[in-house]
Amino acid sequence: MHEIQHLIDGHTVAGSSGCTGPVFDPATGEQTAKVSLASAAEVDAAVASAKAAFHEWGGVSLARRTKLMLAFRNLVVDNSDEIAQRLTAEHGKVLDDARGEVARGIENIEFSCGVADALKGTHSEQASSGVDVYTVRQPLGVVAGITPFNFPAMVPMWMFPNAVACGNTFVLKPSERDPSAPMFVAELFQEAGFPPGVLNVVNGDKVAVDRLLEHPDVKALSFVGSTPIAKYVYASATSHGKRAQALGGAKNHMVVLPDADVEMAADAAVSAAYGSAGERCMAISVVVAVGGVGDQLVDAIKIRMEKLVVGPGTDPGSEMGPLITKEARDRVAGYVQAGADAGCEVVVDGRDQAFDGDGFFLGVTLLDHVTTDMSVYTDEIFGPVLAVVRADSYADGVQMIRDNPFGNGAAIFTRDGGAARQFQRDADAGMVGINVPIPVPVGYHSFGGWNDSAFGDTTMYGPEGLRFYTRPKVLTSRWPDPSTSSVDLGFPRND
Repeated sequence: MHEIQHLIDGHTVAGSSGCTGPVFDPATGEQTAKVSLASAAEVDAAVASAKAAFHEWGGVSLARRTKLMLAFRNLVVDNSDEIAQRLTAEHGKVLDDARGEVARGIENIEFSCGVADALKGTHSEQASSGVDVYTVRQPLGVVAGITPFNFPAMVPMWMFPNAVACGNTFVLKPSERDPSAPMFVAELFQEAGFPPGVLNVVNGDKVAVDRLLEHPDVKALSFVGSTPIAKYVYASATSHGKRAQALGGAKNHMVVLPDADVEMAADAAVSAAYGSAGERCMAISVVVAVGGVGDQLVDAIKIRMEKLVVGPGTDPGSEMGPLITKEARDRVAGYVQAGADAGCEVVVDGRDQAFDGDGFFLGVTLLDHVTTDMSVYTDEIFGPVLAVVRADSYADGVQMIRDNPFGNGAAIFTRDGGAARQFQRDADAGMVGINVPIPVPVGYHSFGGWNDSAFGDTTMYGPEGLRFYTRPKVLTSRWPDPSTSSVDLGFPRND
């Protein structure tokens, strides 16, 4: 069986730990490959390669870095379909979702191509007589990223293009569940002409993660995943003296006011809840129906769900694919049962939909009259389950968002500009949408939630990403009075 290996010092390296993990096609349930799981020694080799490369790469001109990044961008664009096919084969998402993931990753590469302007420092001339003060931003050294299964190509591109453009070298530990796409992207990076060791990839599990967290030569670490692991990563990395940013889970609310365009809101709820089988940290998982809009909204969502086609991601007619693993599917189905047992109304039960074969499919579920003490409300389900909570007022809806421990994204649907403007102040979340259900920032802004959705003081990519991957250095210089210079500058001489 094909074994997915590591990329260290510009070369594909066979795993030496003797440990591997299975890689499945979620649409069929068949194991299609195995992935090498790195030992601590293999992680050490990747970090050593990155450290050696940094001595040269950190001093490479901005012009050269930009030229290489543009070449990488073009290769990713040219190979977008291949990346998308690898995503679908191992994650299961439909090809349209996979292509969208690649496109969002390209946005971040394009932002990193502007590093020459973005890294300009500041200068204060004549801060005192003959004294100039200026600030520059310099790279940290070796930095690392630990990325999730749900966006195996995009999230690495949130991290390493900016890090490398800033002059750092990078060690990537992608998810072991779907490693082919990030490995292919890393191969394109090598093809673009970057020196060996600037980007290394080690596949692995907790052994690899823990070694990166404790390695003394890793200066900063970025993570995206669940909240419990994000807390662990942040605490461990910072305890070892590293700069860290760790994005966690979410329970994103979409507040629908009585004046909203119900058809628009229903379209948005279905696409935002069930796209990529709900395996998105920005998925809408709770609709807050305010006032009397609930019945009409639930009916409109149900009608759209009945037309939703669930099938293999490679089928052009499919609108939603399978979940990533059998265990994920069974866990999500368990939440549907828990909601029914707790007394909510199961309007559409995804467990009722039958599928041929052994793929990890689950139909879409809609739960109404959910209350805030039910597990389907409190927990991050990470699957195609949408909960509807009824609220008497706008204030009640806002309070639900404030009381929830997560704070990734929130949205409101309304025709009232005053209500929308108030919501953008009131919503206790890092990313807010106004008649936009999934307010993921474009590549030249930054991505990150609040509260238990993020740990660290910087968000991902964009301007904040550049700040995370650099540190400021302030220089103060004094030069002799021109009149005392040994060079004739045209000033009167004191002698």
